[in-house]
Amino acid sequence: MYQADQAFAPGAGLHWSPISKRHAFHRLLMAVLWAIPIGGVGGFIVWRNGGVVPAAMWVAAVVLGAALTWLVAELDRRAYGYVERADDLIVTHGVFVKRLIVVPYGRMQFVDVTAGLLERWMGIATVRMHTAAAATDATIPGLPTADAAQLRDRLAQKGEERSMGL
Repeated sequence: MYQADQAFAPGAGLHWSPISKRHAFHRLLMAVLWAIPIGGVGGFIVWRNGGVVPAAMWVAAVVLGAALTWLVAELDRRAYGYVERADDLIVTHGVFVKRLIVVPYGRMQFVDVTAGLLERWMGIATVRMHTAAAATDATIPGLPTADAAQLRDRLAQKGEERSMGL
């Protein structure tokens, strides 16, 4: 553990809640779905203009890109975490640049749950907390759908309780 990671600790003996392992697989699947047409069409164009060797190099580069996307997605999944505290929600993420976002419950305007077609098939969803200041909006991707629904309900309830005093 790096000393700088102490700035990203949740504090008070709390531990980060992780996101689903399916998040990295979702990102890999998206990369592969993009890589197939890019590799095929690009490989065909390169083959027509340069031959078999450049076309093979093109396809190898696309496959390498998809593999690197999966590696970064797995690191990103491991870096994501969230903690519900008494007065706020903390979200941390980032592989190359780590970020910590603190969202006070009283500042939340609404909680948004989204899931694309592939995410619904995989049973995961993304929870977004929106505030008046866009800089404090937070996103938690790759949550199992049941966890996302429970988190949405808890955040909405805590947000209503905190905003009543305003």
